Parts: sequence; C-alpha cells; structure tokens
Amino acid sequence: MKIYSDLSDYTSKNNSFVTIGTFDGVHLGHKKVLSNLISTAKKSGSSSVLLTFFPHPRIVLDKNADIKLINTIDERIKLLEKTGLDILVIQEFTKDFAKKTALDFVKNVLVDHLQISNLIIGYDHRFGKDREGNFDQLTEYGKIFGFDVTKISQQEIDHITISSTKIRKAIELGNIEEANRYLGYYFMLTGEVVKGKNLGEKIGFPTANLSIKETYKLLPKTGSYIVKSEIENQTVYGMMNIGYNPTVKGKTQTIEIHFFDFNKDLYGKKIQIDVLKFLRDEQKFDSVSALKNQLLADKQKSLEIINGTLFEL
Repeated sequence: MKIYSDLSDYTSKNNSFVTIGTFDGVHLGHKKVLSNLISTAKKSGSSSVLLTFFPHPRIVLDKNADIKLINTIDERIKLLEKTGLDILVIQEFTKDFAKKTALDFVKNVLVDHLQISNLIIGYDHRFGKDREGNFDQLTEYGKIFGFDVTKISQQEIDHITISSTKIRKAIELGNIEEANRYLGYYFMLTGEVVKGKNLGEKIGFPTANLSIKETYKLLPKTGSYIVKSEIENQTVYGMMNIGYNPTVKGKTQTIEIHFFDFNKDLYGKKIQIDVLKFLRDEQKFDSVSALKNQLLADKQKSLEIINGTLFEL
C-alpha cells in the first residue's frame, strides 16, 4: 500500500476505483466497502484508492465537539495495510477544504486528481459543503463526468447496523467484547511505556505504564480489563487498569498493565495492547493490602478466562 499525506502529492495516472471516508475503526462495515473496492478494482486492472481525512471533520467543524476516535492515525494506517488496498491518500481536513461544494469535490478531487472510473461508497455516505452531496447526486455527476457509482448496503451483526458511533459508545461503556465483534479485531491502545510510581512492583504486581500521546484517542471507561500484547514475537497476556488509583489518592488518570509471567524491561518501548474483556469497575480499597488481595483475585479470574476462552470475535 502506497501512502500519500495530501491530495497534492498524488495524481492518478490511470483510471482508479475510489472510496471516501474517515473510516475510524476500520470496522466490519468499512471492510465490506473495502473488500468490494479492492476486488472490483483488481478485476478491471485498476488501482484501489481510499481518500480519508485527518483530523476528523467533526473536530474541525465543531469547536464544541468532544469526539474521541477509535484509532489513532497510525493505527488506522496499520489496519488499512492489512486489507490489500493499493493507494491511501490522507487529506488534511481543514475549514477551507470543507467549503468545497459537492460539484467542486467531484470535479477537482475525484475526476481531476484521482482519475475516477468507479466510486464505491457506503449506504449512508454524504459529502461536500454542509454534507449536501448524496448517492443520487453522485450518480448524476457520474453520468456527467463518466464514472460509475456503487452503493454498498449496511453491514449488520445481530440485526444491529454497525457504525463507528455505536462502537465508540460500546467502548466508552466498557462493553469491549461487543465493540470487538463490530470491529472484527481487538480494540487496541498504542503507546510508550514510561516510568510510574512503582507501587505495583512493591506489592508484587509490577506494571507497564502506558503513555498515549494522541489526546484524541478514545479510552475505555475506568476499570480493569483482560489484555494481551505481542512483545518480541511472544504473545503475553495480562490485566490492565485504567483509572486514578483512588486507594493511594491518585490525581491523574493512568493506564497500567501487569503482564503475567513476563518481567522484561519495557521502558521507552512502544507497544500495542489488545483489550479483550472488562473485569470490574475501579474501586477504592481501605488499604494497600486489600488492594493486593483484589489484584490476586483479578489475576486468578483472568487466567481462568484466558485458559478457558479463545476470545473468538
């Protein structure tokens, strides 16, 4: 997959099959669109192109928007690389770009830059200034400029339409297993391991403290979770706590992971944590000793679940 950081960096030299969207989460609904795009492009000998946007349009257009994203831009790229996509164009979304009318967008971006021959979009796609463009309008523009438009139906699990909004809500509520089913992979957190206060180590539960620099990244609700990670070609399971450490009067939110049967130095390393299952809400204990007893119980429960479950999506 070739990656371009701006439309000005890429102009197609032949006909291309294109889809457009933020694609936050790269969930099963997105993959249905991408699968169709990639397979039909290959059959025609054309390039498959995804035009995506960063930052998220809502963050740019609404200063009061408090939207957090399922993926960082690096995570989104990593997920898209696995799909077989030929070209990824990441267009910076600005207020000026948002002013493009539907016609301007089609003519200047799709036709002139991307040399579009087929546009493949999701069932609810809208585009252009004030989201004025829709499927019917795209079809009319296709007739004028000579490209076809294909609409992909909604992807459903258990008769519930999959959307990034629903997945975000599930993550916020700690419904990680539901979110993972809609995503088609484990929700991930990616960051650098930094030094903490070493309280965990003092009570027999050393932790890797994860620092995520992307402030727009969505975090699950506070509490404890079963997680896993691939570290030095080894799958390592553990339990993660997201919260404020109320037992020791913590003031800032931390992300701490205790890996089972793993004691290598991870300071300064960037790691990916896959979140598998919610264990319990964060609690304030009467003493550090009571906290340790709860952690022992959490570890026992986690190991029982890990050994008895394949965590199939």
